[in-house]
Amino acid sequence: MKKLVIGILAHVDAGKTTLSEALLYTAGALKKIGRVDNKDAFLDTYTLERERGITIFSKQARLSYKGMQITLLDTPGHVDFSAEMERTLQVLDYAILVISGADGVQGHTRTLWRLLKRYQIPVFLFVNKMDQSGTDKAELMKKLQEALSEACVDFSDASSEEFFDAAAMCSEAAMNEFLETESVRRETIADMIRNRLLFPCFFGSALKLRGVEEFFEGLRQFAHSPCYGEAFGARVFKIARDEQGNRLTYMKVTGGSLKVKTVLGEQKVNQIRLYSGTKYEAVQEAEAGEICAVMGLSETVAGEGFGVESEEVLPLLEPVLTYQIILPEGCDAAMLLPKLRQIEEEEPELHIVWNEELQEIKAQLMGEVQTEILKKQIEERFQVQVEFGPGNIVYKETIADTVEGVGHFEPLRHYAEVHLIMEPAEQGTGLKFASACSEDVLSKNWQRLILTHLQEKEHRGVLTGSVITDMKITLAAGKAHLKHTEGGDFREATYRAVRQGLMRAKSVLLEPYYDFVLELPEQMVGRAMTDIEKRYGSMQAPVLKEGMAVLTGQAPVSTMQDYQKEVIAYSRGQGRLVCTLKGYAPCHNAEEVIETIGYDAERDLDNPTGSVFCAHGAGFVVPWNEVPEHMHLESVLYGKAERAQNENLSVKMANVSEEEWIGEDEIQRIFARTFYANKADKELPRKKFAPVRKENISGYTGIRKTPSKLSMPQEEYLLVDGYNVIFAWEELNELAKNNIEGARGRLLDIMCNYQAIKKCSLIVIFDAYRVQGHVTEILDYHNIHVVYTKEAETADQYIEKFAHENAEKYRVTVATSDGLEQIIIRGQGCLLLSARELEAEVRKIEEDLRERYMSAENRLGNTVLSQNSQ
Repeated sequence: MKKLVIGILAHVDAGKTTLSEALLYTAGALKKIGRVDNKDAFLDTYTLERERGITIFSKQARLSYKGMQITLLDTPGHVDFSAEMERTLQVLDYAILVISGADGVQGHTRTLWRLLKRYQIPVFLFVNKMDQSGTDKAELMKKLQEALSEACVDFSDASSEEFFDAAAMCSEAAMNEFLETESVRRETIADMIRNRLLFPCFFGSALKLRGVEEFFEGLRQFAHSPCYGEAFGARVFKIARDEQGNRLTYMKVTGGSLKVKTVLGEQKVNQIRLYSGTKYEAVQEAEAGEICAVMGLSETVAGEGFGVESEEVLPLLEPVLTYQIILPEGCDAAMLLPKLRQIEEEEPELHIVWNEELQEIKAQLMGEVQTEILKKQIEERFQVQVEFGPGNIVYKETIADTVEGVGHFEPLRHYAEVHLIMEPAEQGTGLKFASACSEDVLSKNWQRLILTHLQEKEHRGVLTGSVITDMKITLAAGKAHLKHTEGGDFREATYRAVRQGLMRAKSVLLEPYYDFVLELPEQMVGRAMTDIEKRYGSMQAPVLKEGMAVLTGQAPVSTMQDYQKEVIAYSRGQGRLVCTLKGYAPCHNAEEVIETIGYDAERDLDNPTGSVFCAHGAGFVVPWNEVPEHMHLESVLYGKAERAQNENLSVKMANVSEEEWIGEDEIQRIFARTFYANKADKELPRKKFAPVRKENISGYTGIRKTPSKLSMPQEEYLLVDGYNVIFAWEELNELAKNNIEGARGRLLDIMCNYQAIKKCSLIVIFDAYRVQGHVTEILDYHNIHVVYTKEAETADQYIEKFAHENAEKYRVTVATSDGLEQIIIRGQGCLLLSARELEAEVRKIEEDLRERYMSAENRLGNTVLSQNSQ
């Protein structure tokens, strides 16, 4: 017997539930056809569904027809319950898409078509309400082919030459067959339908049972049962509760069979039910291809898979509005919250959140209709009358550049370090996780644990605290300790690595957008186009027909929320606006939203950006921007850049002309002034330095150790840690990603200008310690000195040696953001500038020069004018 799971989908009011009743009646599963209007439809079992005349929850019915055993899944048609509908798509063999013959392809129909394509589900179309006046089959077929697919074919006469000709146009194999035999075999057509190369279209009236039997015949002839393997597999698509409150896990068995007492995820199956409407049959075993409800599983979630279906399926449709749930006076939130979690299990898109600081419960919903239904659910199930605050937009965040995020967690007797490569992904793809870490670096079990931690929570962005999306996160490296590492250590390190990477990246705020179709009288199209532009929308040229204009385009959800009422008002009821969720795109007013929300990533204690390191037997917190300087593993992403720059440097050294290098006498003179000038005084006691408060150029007031004024030497030196500054300044960092040599040149030019004003001896030091056989190279670049360190000597070591030898003789300032180097430099009694402070001082000098120039130019201009006037 052919066994099929078929879902029935439609835009609201297309007649989906009526067609379900007609199919059940025609198959003999019902003795009488129920009607939505009469509130007695077989599958609308919930009180609110019958009251409102809409399907809210997916239901199932079992029927048999001429050798076919069908499990029919009826899904919600209202856009507010799209997430419930999408969950059923995971388990369908075929879908029936119902189109209203009176309305044609509507806004939500396009969304359904997009989802069916995403899940690769074969589709049969039933064009309903063909008994209504004004319906035209030829015109409707044309609209279906234009709006959905050219492969939509009329199956009213599946044996005519015209039918075979249309079917043959949908695949090369069918065309060859048609040219040879002037027909196409039914097996070929069935394969084309299953592979989504052909979409059969049937016409009729479900209410009057017209075309229903023909539709059944089409299913019988052209729908094939899937082939299932012997290995067990099952996919969960729904969580619900029966009238006694028992938790039910609805799943489709996709391989082998499921028996009572089977253990799934460390829990035992206590009962298996096969539902049809509100009635069910308890069985001992469910075979492959069956939809069943299982008791005994308390931790399952929609989208979860078992056995061969281990990969979890994430939904595409999500709520775009968040509402505060306002509790009645005297209601304890701690009492209601666990009960709301039960509803969240059944409708996971709700994302029930408790805000401890504001003492508020919030939920994410699709729209006002869903808020009304949820309000009624809470009252019926828990006897609590709640209200909902105004809806707010649900924002998301992503990144625009590739970064390496580092997380380290090392309080006493704990240890874990994680390096993640975070890359922007295509819009709408969500989060993807992978590992490129060698097992020689980190064992497989730790890698799997890190990937689990990446997927187990919603990671928050750093602009507004919204969840992140549309990026690929790859585990690049990690480190564990043989004795001290525990599982929870990698959780902390992983979370911190994500946040640290987000802080380093260029983050982008995303907001939800609508696809809209606006139909209104032709003379009002100018007003409508102006309105859409004011709402930051974009649109195609209007289509004019019979005095009406149709505008299609995209616009932010936040600006279009109340536009429907405005359209009805200015068009005097003749206009119609249909909006369907398109997805997320960059926010049109990001700065305003970020300022309004006022989120401070570094004060979010639940999502720390820094890391924990250990020294002298105690853990200490390191801010996110200083973590790379403390990490124990080499940077994966920036290490590659550094290796590349050193290769470029060695090539440059090999090809440089003699004229570019300073002479040996000049090198000796610089060395004498740096390393060796103070050797005779080495045995003298060091001067003592007292901490003084110093106001630096960026406005930050801190405690610095500096020599006393009486012993301050007259000659000033400024040592700049070249690569540290390059990677700390945004402008140079961006340049270095494409051309490290260009970044070096830009830094040297900036330092030349800076030295011309400061009049100090300025030395820029670059690492060349990885260049094999390299000796210390010192050259003059205009008015400054440039040093490339020798093999095995870092810029840090060079600076430390210089500071040790010359701190007492000269006034030495070091510009670096290396935390360890800063400590050593302070200990030598040198002045210290962070990379950011140096940048601020450079910018201030440039601004002062610009103002002086403009002032001088103005004075000169006034003098000339006054002379001319004389």
